[in-house]
Amino acid sequence: MRVGIAGYGVVGRRRREVIDRRTDMQTVAVCDRAFESEGVMEDGVRHYRTPQRLLEAEKLDALLVCLTNDVAADVTIAGLERGLHVFCEKPPGRDVADIRRVIAAETRHPGLRLKYGFNHRYHDSVRDALALVRAGSLGRVLNMRGVYGKSQFISFGQQSDWRTQRSVAGGGILLDQGIHMVDLMRLFGGEFHEVSSIVSNDFWKHDVEDNAYALMRSDQGCVAMLHSTATQWRHRFNLEITCEKGALILSGILSGSKSYGAETLTVLWAGDDDQGDPKEQTTRYNRDPSWEDEIAEFAEAILNGGPILAGSSDDALKTMELVYRIYCADPAWKARWRLTDCPPETPL
Repeated sequence: MRVGIAGYGVVGRRRREVIDRRTDMQTVAVCDRAFESEGVMEDGVRHYRTPQRLLEAEKLDALLVCLTNDVAADVTIAGLERGLHVFCEKPPGRDVADIRRVIAAETRHPGLRLKYGFNHRYHDSVRDALALVRAGSLGRVLNMRGVYGKSQFISFGQQSDWRTQRSVAGGGILLDQGIHMVDLMRLFGGEFHEVSSIVSNDFWKHDVEDNAYALMRSDQGCVAMLHSTATQWRHRFNLEITCEKGALILSGILSGSKSYGAETLTVLWAGDDDQGDPKEQTTRYNRDPSWEDEIAEFAEAILNGGPILAGSSDDALKTMELVYRIYCADPAWKARWRLTDCPPETPL
């Protein structure tokens, strides 16, 4: 497969590393506005300044979209319209309307594969926890508590970042990072249509949120509490899943920054008379297979007709809809930014 990468920053380069280790895919061209002109890199890969030029000049089989939120949906659609299979990083755009536009294009090209990069689902701790829940030995999921946060929007000494600009990003910490926790809560708890929230930008004062707090109930009766934050001075990822006969605690996540601590899964089995101190077992994970496994699933779907198990356009739509339910459930936040793309909801 001849692959082009639109957006050759940190994520685009990391995706290329994965592709280059495979025998069934080859990176032939990339684009990024950081390039001063068109040309050829030392390894023979051509480079362009814009996605438009990449798509015009190259004969591709697949396109990876690693761009800012304001153009991700448009470039994804352009790839589909040119007959390319597309892998796009999360989020699928700035708002729900963006992913709906993509789905309309996908419908026009039913033979093409489209996948979104919700890579937390491919961490071994998450996959092991999901296997335990689906096995049923712990019973039904009763409730969840999730915190995902970092200390700031802007990193690497930058003075500004597109993630702090509403016109480019569409949203703040919830849309950029918290969307992973939203996606995992859907995975374990089902679809959430009852939402109450508080959304604020009181600390960093950007025109996007630096904190989002949500209380939600799923169609299956699972109650979830979520805190997505850019004022978490000690970076943190923690998801507690309480079931009828025990609990699962996902703590830490292996990441490029290595700032979220060790990735662990703790399993608790509630006893008849354990007095709140149940038997538990903790597993620590020391490798992150998510980047390789995501691309492997994408390639398998294209080459051998395999399914998109996670990160389908339907997944992306439902996760984006829940993000927007959280935004719209805070009346002050909804009014302040004149949010109109609000999915139906039933307030708690």
